[in-house]
Amino acid sequence: MLCQCGCSESLRHDLCLTDCLLLYVFSSSGKEDSSGERGLLHTWKGYSYSVTPERVLLSRPVLQAALGTRHGILLVEGGQVYSFGEFPWKQSQVSEAGPLKPVLESALSGQRVIAVAAGSFHSGALTEDGGVHMWGENSFGQCGLSSLAVVPNPTPVAVLDLDTSPPHTIRVLELACGEQHSLALSAQHEVWAWGSGCQLGLVTTIFPVWKPQKVEHLVGRHVLQVACGAFHSLALVRCLPPQESRRPLPDKCGQCHQLLYTMTDKEDHVIISDSHYCPLGVELLAEGEARLGPGRSPPLGLQSSPSEPLLSSHTSASAPGPHPSITEHTDYESGRAVAQNGEVLTTTDSDIAAAGTDSDQAVGGVGAAGSRNSPYPDDQAVKEYLKLSDTSLADETPPADSLDLLTSDLIPGVMPVTTSSALNSLVSSCASAVGERVVSTYEALSLKKMINYYYPGVGGVAGVPGGVPGGPAEERVRLEESMQGKKSCSTGDIREEEAEGLSRRLSLPGLLSQVSPRLLRRASRPRVRAVPLTPVGGLPEAGELLPSLQTEVWSWGRGEEGQLGHGDNLPRLQPLCIKCLSSKEVVLVAAGAHHSLALTAQSQVFSWGSNSSGQLGHMASPTTIPRLAKVRLSEGIRVWDVGAGAQHTLLLADGDCYQPILYYSGQQVKDGVSGSHTHTVLNSCCLGYVSGVFAGGQSCVALADRNVMGFIASLHELASAERKFYCKLSSVKNHILRPLLDLGENYRPASTVLLRSLARCYSHLCHLTGQHSASLTANLRRRREFKNLVMLEHASIFLDTYNEYCCSVGNFLVMGGFQALAKPSLEFFGKCPELLQRLAESSEENIPLSDLLVTLFYLPMRHLHEYGRLLLKLGTCFEVSSVDYQKLQDGCSKFEALALHLKRRRKEAEYTYHFWKSFPGKMTDSLRKPRRRLICESSNKALTLQNSGRFSVNWFILFNDALVHAQFSTHHVFPLATLWVEPIPEENTGLHGLKVVSPEETFTLLACSSMEKAKWLRSINQAVDQAMSGAGQSGSGAGQRAEPPISRTASYTFYKDSRLKEATYEGRWLAGKPNGRGVVKWLDGRIYTGTFKNGLEDGFGDYVMPSKTLNLNDHYQGHWKEGKMHGIGTYKYATGELYDGSFQDNMRHGHGMLRSGTLNSSSPSVFIGQWVHDKKTGYGVFDDITRGEKYMGMWQDDQRQGTGVIVTQFGLYYEGAFNNNKMQGTGVLLSEDNTTYEGEFSEDWTLNGKGVLTMPNGDYFEGSFTGEWGSGLKVTGSFFKPNLYDSDGDKGRAVKLGRLAVRPEEKWRVVFEECWMRLGCEAPGQGENQRAWENIAVALTTSRRQHRDSPEMNLSRTQNRTLESLEFIPQQHVGPVTMEKYDSIRRYLIKACDTPLHPLGRLMETLVAVYRMTYVGVGANRRLLLQAVNEIMSYLARIFQLVRFLFPDLPEEGGAIPEPSSDPQDKKDSNCADTQLESPKPGRVVSSSALLLPVLLPRLYPPLFTLYALEKEREDDVYWECVLRLNKQPDVALLAFLGVQHKFWPVSVPVLGEKTEVVSSTKDACFASATETLQQISTTFTPSDKLQVIQLTFEEITKEVMSSLEDNFLWSMDDLFPVFLYVVLRARIRNLGSEVSLIEDLMDPCVQHGEHGIMFTTLKACYYQIQHEKTT
Repeated sequence: MLCQCGCSESLRHDLCLTDCLLLYVFSSSGKEDSSGERGLLHTWKGYSYSVTPERVLLSRPVLQAALGTRHGILLVEGGQVYSFGEFPWKQSQVSEAGPLKPVLESALSGQRVIAVAAGSFHSGALTEDGGVHMWGENSFGQCGLSSLAVVPNPTPVAVLDLDTSPPHTIRVLELACGEQHSLALSAQHEVWAWGSGCQLGLVTTIFPVWKPQKVEHLVGRHVLQVACGAFHSLALVRCLPPQESRRPLPDKCGQCHQLLYTMTDKEDHVIISDSHYCPLGVELLAEGEARLGPGRSPPLGLQSSPSEPLLSSHTSASAPGPHPSITEHTDYESGRAVAQNGEVLTTTDSDIAAAGTDSDQAVGGVGAAGSRNSPYPDDQAVKEYLKLSDTSLADETPPADSLDLLTSDLIPGVMPVTTSSALNSLVSSCASAVGERVVSTYEALSLKKMINYYYPGVGGVAGVPGGVPGGPAEERVRLEESMQGKKSCSTGDIREEEAEGLSRRLSLPGLLSQVSPRLLRRASRPRVRAVPLTPVGGLPEAGELLPSLQTEVWSWGRGEEGQLGHGDNLPRLQPLCIKCLSSKEVVLVAAGAHHSLALTAQSQVFSWGSNSSGQLGHMASPTTIPRLAKVRLSEGIRVWDVGAGAQHTLLLADGDCYQPILYYSGQQVKDGVSGSHTHTVLNSCCLGYVSGVFAGGQSCVALADRNVMGFIASLHELASAERKFYCKLSSVKNHILRPLLDLGENYRPASTVLLRSLARCYSHLCHLTGQHSASLTANLRRRREFKNLVMLEHASIFLDTYNEYCCSVGNFLVMGGFQALAKPSLEFFGKCPELLQRLAESSEENIPLSDLLVTLFYLPMRHLHEYGRLLLKLGTCFEVSSVDYQKLQDGCSKFEALALHLKRRRKEAEYTYHFWKSFPGKMTDSLRKPRRRLICESSNKALTLQNSGRFSVNWFILFNDALVHAQFSTHHVFPLATLWVEPIPEENTGLHGLKVVSPEETFTLLACSSMEKAKWLRSINQAVDQAMSGAGQSGSGAGQRAEPPISRTASYTFYKDSRLKEATYEGRWLAGKPNGRGVVKWLDGRIYTGTFKNGLEDGFGDYVMPSKTLNLNDHYQGHWKEGKMHGIGTYKYATGELYDGSFQDNMRHGHGMLRSGTLNSSSPSVFIGQWVHDKKTGYGVFDDITRGEKYMGMWQDDQRQGTGVIVTQFGLYYEGAFNNNKMQGTGVLLSEDNTTYEGEFSEDWTLNGKGVLTMPNGDYFEGSFTGEWGSGLKVTGSFFKPNLYDSDGDKGRAVKLGRLAVRPEEKWRVVFEECWMRLGCEAPGQGENQRAWENIAVALTTSRRQHRDSPEMNLSRTQNRTLESLEFIPQQHVGPVTMEKYDSIRRYLIKACDTPLHPLGRLMETLVAVYRMTYVGVGANRRLLLQAVNEIMSYLARIFQLVRFLFPDLPEEGGAIPEPSSDPQDKKDSNCADTQLESPKPGRVVSSSALLLPVLLPRLYPPLFTLYALEKEREDDVYWECVLRLNKQPDVALLAFLGVQHKFWPVSVPVLGEKTEVVSSTKDACFASATETLQQISTTFTPSDKLQVIQLTFEEITKEVMSSLEDNFLWSMDDLFPVFLYVVLRARIRNLGSEVSLIEDLMDPCVQHGEHGIMFTTLKACYYQIQHEKTT
């Protein structure tokens, strides 16, 4: 068997072995008489003591020991391994070594060994890197090395995962060795096995298995520990989470496909059986789990001991068996064992089940088993027992985030059954046929479950095949074996099915005729849901910090002695879960040769298997199911370590004190003669502070320390106290809490909910204590250090759990829960509740039962003082100045502070309970809440309301969450989170007043004295502060502030305010008013989310308002001011309309865009323009998508009024006057074919009055017109046909467009006004420059913060950097402008216009939007070109005005910037930087186009150039036709045709980097670089950029010509023009006419007469020349 133990590295260990069977290891400082010696040696023979210590001469401390049959292994500090005993595998080497002279295993030198293991005749060592070394007997492959019978020295064994490619080495955490096999636990918590026998758990029939193989049946499970017996194996496995085990059970066997459940119809009864037994013994399921077919009765030759229990009944055992029956008296009447020190052991569930083996005394001398065929116990005994083991029930499900309702420790023995199983359907379908006589058979499932429910030690479904032949005793043995074999018929988590098992347990009341009346009463109760008393999965916050208590024990291998614990003697080829241990919180398993041990967190030891020498610790003969080992010397014994040898068991336990005690059970030696047997006698011996025990073969080892500086004793005391505390908590849970929950249907619903909450919190606390107890115990076995104690490193887990529990007890107390429990508890516990008094540690007499319950449930709080005391005691072992002392001192302070805080909380709860008890009534019922605590009240007239009536009654009650003002039968509650109180100075009024401010009321309270005033002020402020911080419900940490903050976050529902009535606000407050971010929700569905100021919406906010008629929402997102929409925002109407623009006083006001409908709706339209008081007023553009018309003009009260322009999709163009939404007055109308009417209109498209109608050919009518355009006109007037011989200039009466349209400077005036307002100017140009810059900085900072708070509006890193740079006010805005400042201004404008968060950027964005809205779509009409160009020029002028306001020293339009007084070379360099943007040398002239067009024009270029292309369409078509025709000629022919002088013809041209001579067929090669340069004119936007391209083209031409002519050559226009014409033709620019017109209209006036002007004139001349070439 593998046993492990660690100890402090500061200790040294020695070993002694006597001639007898006991061996102890102890620690020593190495000095003979040193006071620092920390170990003692005790040896004895049999029951006698021998106190002669002998030392082992080892140079290093022993860390771990492992024992085989005749040898042992020692691991010492430094990783060295020693062997002692007999080593037949050593061959020529030393084959035997006494324990006083162990032999060093030199083969492991250099290996850092961390653990050792010993099998019967082989050994193993585990290195730090997870490697395995084995040596010893290997004839069965147990060493994992093929073709070797013995392995003399430690040899590495590779544990490889062959399923991966390439195979990788498995890191091993733990080793265990048996007689013919070995097991390894990997870092992935999987089990690997090698050797021989079914104990490997491998799917194979070929032995030995030489190479380690994975035990596939445990894959997917988290194995915590492994242990090996001689021919069986054990594994401690963490339970699966509930969701992983939630799967239906099959109805058929997966191996042989036979039905698992059968029904046999007998003459007088029906047998329902689940006794199917699969031939393999183990059934492999697809999910990788194992399910044992419910065991049939074993072969007739195999009988179990007659002393084994039958459903834990009291049947006597006199049938013959292999071992004599020993009578053992058990007190069943009390059902509980009480220790001498007052501690109650939790024996109701499992102890009685395990102990109830003999009944001749308990039942009053019932005869032999043969005289009673009924498998049931005596009815009276059942009744007596059921009084004590009644289980808890409750009727309401807790919240989903709380614990799972049903857990295994609530119903520890119930067989898992799913609601859909075939067995249950059989039960329900034939319930009528069952009848009363079914009670006498095992197949009555529901009743059998009932019995198992009350005897949880032996749970499971039993089934017997019908008509088994044989006598009563034989049949009973088979029944017994069959019943035991079914405990583990499913490997699913038992926790999963117990919920359903409980709900069905009473499903067949007709079967209960032979059961006690108490059972019948329980059956008649309404069904309720069970409440958890063990958290499934442990505490979530504890995570992996603490050991898991939700464990299972799995076993496999040979089972002749019952060592597998499955209720039979059959072998198991695969691991199988021992179901009856699944709820026992097993934390350690150990395996002897033919018996097994399991140690639980509640310090109980379960044993099963061979009992030939009494090694199981009880008088029963061999048992096939786990039973409790009985420690006889004292009832307060708590076992915390176990060891199992060949025929003995060694237990390490706490007694009445915390110094460990050793108990021995099994084979004894008396007077040198071994082999005599005694049964179930436990012998103790005191060895000092033993930290671990080990057993193997016939030997025992104990590691002990001597108490140095009190440190070891303090560690032991801490662990012992926690074990004792957990046992105490478990006792209260089993004996008190469960019965109280069971009485739940007698309470009020509110009390039931609170009791369930109390039970859950108690369960959390109990489970955490159990985990911590296991953790402290493991620390004792290993390092014995304090630094990694969870209670120090993660104290918050404990503090939070105690806080939560104290809160739940206080809530239950405040609501009168304990008072309500008094009457039903009195019926249950009787009028003499000694059990309650003992558990509550109360010595008072005649104490009321409710007070006793209060004391009992507040008892766990005392343990916090115990934590503090023990941590402080540990701290005294260190220097006061050391870090260790400080750490322990801090931990002590935390627990002591919490203990004091919880003590105050208890007083508050009791004070509140007595207050409610004193003032019953309707007001009490409405105000009484679980978490509400009374702080103070004014029933003594200490506080009154100012200006109250003479006969008025004003009672003020301060709770921890509200201030209540009661008057007669009415009262008003003021939540503390929204309460502000301040003292009123007494020198002015002489009154002791307090001003109280709430969101909707302000009143003054008058105190009777200054002391009373100070008391109430302090109490209210502290209560407000705690209510805000939640300190009333959570920790005790922060100290009290003088007064709570005036600004806070809280929630409040208005009840008086007309605007906010019944609305709930949640957010920031300031002095009683919403202030900051918050959310308001109205009952009608309106929701506002955003910022508040002084109680009103102010700032950016989101507002949703439901529309009842359309069942949709109106949605506004934008800025607010003083509770109204004000500023920029977006409003989505429920009708589908969308408005994006400015608001004022909840109305659309300013610039905005309204989209109505969608493109496929009945009336889609878009309006963008000015709004005044929710109506279209001012300039705006209206696009009527349905009619295909676009109006650009003035509006008044939602109607077209004033001058305007309309264009249609059919090419009609109108400009003129509008009145009352109609064309009315003078106007001009043009059709697509240039037919023009100029005159009077009365309706849309209706001519009425004088006018002139001009035809496309120049003919015109002049007179009076009536009629609608396009449907026939009535003309009264004259027809004129111009003279054919008139000059071309007089032929057509050209109409000058734009005269009757809105002037450019009048367009979008409101857009510019809003920009000026953002700068702080009431009118354009009127304001302070410094204030404008401050407003810009504030706007940018606010916008950036708003974007940062809104995840959906995140800015990129580049945008953030740009905003940061713009937030700084530039220095260049004051002082004379130099070229350097001019450049920085230009760069600033580029960045400002790139971000819409800057006022200039928002202006630019809006202008681009309105421009595109105007001139895109229907607005792309060539008649609008002039207006589009003039609009851009207007933009430039007005933006330049803004720029000059921000930079007042910038010269006016056309002004000069002084030349920099720097080196001429520097001046030249600085000038070069701007040649890309402007043709004149910068530093000469300032112009709006040079400064702003590079920013504005790229954004407006697409619609503008489209208008140019439409206007120049005919001319460009003529030009393009000529270009295509002339470009068909080769280069030489084209040069000759254009008249280029021969000297300018290129002789050779570069082709692919090589000079190629020009021949007559060469095409597109001459002047190629100049041609490519000129083509770039289509890729630029601004006139300055286009002029720069033209200049570069001339330079390229000159460069190519200069290569063949003299350097002093100068161009003349006659020479240059033909060459440039050739380049223009070869460049093939499609819309050259549009490019020329754009440059001409928008170029800077100051460059028209310079070099750029001449070059542009040349290009323009080429364009016209090419058109003219067609006619020549």
